Amino acid sequence: MYADRANLASARQAAALWSADIARNPRDFDAAWKLARADYWIGGHAAPADARTTYESGITAARTAIGLRPGSPEGHFWLAANMGALAESSSRQGLKYRSQIKAELETVLRIAPGFQRGSADRALGRWYFKVPRLFGGSHREAEAHLHASLMYDPESTASHFFLAELFLADHRTSEAATELSRVIAAPTGGEWAPEDDEFKAKARALLPRVRSR
Repeated sequence: MYADRANLASARQAAALWSADIARNPRDFDAAWKLARADYWIGGHAAPADARTTYESGITAARTAIGLRPGSPEGHFWLAANMGALAESSSRQGLKYRSQIKAELETVLRIAPGFQRGSADRALGRWYFKVPRLFGGSHREAEAHLHASLMYDPESTASHFFLAELFLADHRTSEAATELSRVIAAPTGGEWAPEDDEFKAKARALLPRVRSR
């Protein structure tokens, strides 16, 4: 069901099953982190009124996973992901979770640097890009982490798209266009196909505007 998450009803069914698994067995590590992952996806496609509740559910599930296996990366990563999504939706939440997000992603890097094809570096790149310089943000660090993530997955649509956004913010238009072209040209299919499809759609929409600058 989760593999069919582009159909949001399937993602919700998967989340409901994992939630039921946790209710039956509060020590079910796999159900906990998979629920946190599902909540992150669902929250990103939910109405604003529902998104916060869904992300908060993901945070709770991820914390359960961390409590069960603190030495595994899954709980730490999906805790950071759900917190990050909440932070992007509200400046108040951003202040609340900013330091925790960074700490959880750095924990993933210590435990398993290549987890999910460099996802921790990818997310840290996003963190350094989104956070104001006054609070620790840095475009230089953002670029370094995004390039580091590409060592694990050179064709990551997410990493290339995030680099494009960074380059646009820094008025590096030609480089941004190159990164968007790489998103569009990346192969499709596999575990992250729904995410790839969304990044490709965004790149196709953005590239003509970038080239016209």
